[in-house]
Amino acid sequence: MTDTLRRVAVIGGVRTPFCRSNTLYADLSNLDMMTVALNGLVDRYNLKGVHIDEVVGGAVVTHSKDFNLAREAVLNTKLATSTPGVTLMQACGTSLQAAMGSGAKIATGQIESAIALGSDTTSDPPIVFTKKLATRLRDVGLQKTTMDKLKVFKDFSPRELAPLPPSVNEPRTGLSMGQHCELMAQDWNIPRAEQDQLAFESHTKAAAAYRSGYMDELIVPCAGVYRDNNLREDVSIEKLATLKTAFEKGSQGTLTAANSTPLTDGASCVLLASEDWARKRGLPILAYLTYSQHAANDFVAGEGLLMAPTIAVSKMLDRAGLTLQDFDFYEIHEAFAAQVLATLKAWEDPAYCKRFLGKDHALGSIDRAKLNVMGSSIAFGHPFAATGARIVANLAKLLSIRGGRGLISVCTAGGMGVAAILESAQSTEAKQAA
Repeated sequence: MTDTLRRVAVIGGVRTPFCRSNTLYADLSNLDMMTVALNGLVDRYNLKGVHIDEVVGGAVVTHSKDFNLAREAVLNTKLATSTPGVTLMQACGTSLQAAMGSGAKIATGQIESAIALGSDTTSDPPIVFTKKLATRLRDVGLQKTTMDKLKVFKDFSPRELAPLPPSVNEPRTGLSMGQHCELMAQDWNIPRAEQDQLAFESHTKAAAAYRSGYMDELIVPCAGVYRDNNLREDVSIEKLATLKTAFEKGSQGTLTAANSTPLTDGASCVLLASEDWARKRGLPILAYLTYSQHAANDFVAGEGLLMAPTIAVSKMLDRAGLTLQDFDFYEIHEAFAAQVLATLKAWEDPAYCKRFLGKDHALGSIDRAKLNVMGSSIAFGHPFAATGARIVANLAKLLSIRGGRGLISVCTAGGMGVAAILESAQSTEAKQAA
């Protein structure tokens, strides 16, 4: 432990291309994809045989066989086997939360290096039996004689064999995330046209990032895939306007498959370290993780399932002594276009900021030209646990090229939000010299 906090360096990150569920990664598991991403990071930063103080992350959609994914991924790679692996889960904030926790340990001197990672597949969901059949299967294993085993299946019905479909509904409300976001769109009066425009911009920015070569260092091939298969270069506002609504079929519906993220498979990881550790290995420092925060709200009472990032960001700004306008880039995870727009409108609304953020004034508006400048989740896709590390790696690279300070905001299931601030190495050094 140190008496003073150390700076947390972001060395860089990589990810697999993201693919729509049940397409190119249909036969891959969470561990398969996590291993590919982690090995890609090992190769990128010459970490073969190197001990990392901790590898932390996880997946949202898991099987019982996914025993400590982070540790198993480590053992599948070229990292030193002495590297501990810790699995955690905070829905869509998983890998960002992992980076936050490991970053705090680096800052306080508990560790020197860490990798935050996440992987998710909805192509390989766990098959869940009905409670009745599961009870029978449990009880049959407790019986000693064949006759007793057969008695367990008395009154058995073939209908019990039908598996329960995977559910992404909130347990407390029974509503899907899309249905919750429709309610948010209605609460904030966000029209379909604005959502389609944001989706259009996400695709066009992401396509430009690929064409420029910006994405090359951030992607490692997986299963013969070199590019996200949800990205559409031929997207147009006119095409987006023709799509039917996905969650609310009535006249009030505004969310479509195009202005919402698809179910996606993929993995990502990011390397964090102390400055000394990085310099001893000749590794670049792209940015510094300077602040982070998470928060939750009472979404069951109607506060908006995906609105908790407004709270997390507000608290983080207070701690950092910054305003919402003190940033050169804003990386707001696009679970839905409506969710991004609702977040921005909430920060601009004095009544919301007073009631939920405890402010006597609105946080204000941002320069939209600084928002998700290389595209975001609507274009790339959103493997739940992988998105946070994707955003950290992307923002760190962006800051290393353009300098400045960036804000990260990620909404999650369960009415939670995760936020962080990254600063470029150049701007951090300039402040130190001042």
